[in-house]
Amino acid sequence: MTVGKGKRSNAKRDFMQVARAVVEEAIGEHLDGTPLPPPPSGRRLAGAKGGKKGGAARAKVLTPAQRREIAVKAAQARWKTPKDD
Repeated sequence: MTVGKGKRSNAKRDFMQVARAVVEEAIGEHLDGTPLPPPPSGRRLAGAKGGKKGGAARAKVLTPAQRREIAVKAAQARWKTPKDD
């Protein structure tokens, strides 16, 4: 049973290519001695960490009236019944 399609690395890589990549990652450089590129940082990780920070940052910028309006709209959407459509 397939639950869902996850993101997969390139399926055309064979076992030896994967093994080489694992070894290079473990030793921190390519097998020929050149350094690995730096890991992604900043904006590329925003999806992973940004959600935790984003709500609080947004709440600081909004006025109390704006926050209330957003909360009322969210509550109405949450408690909406199918016959209210």
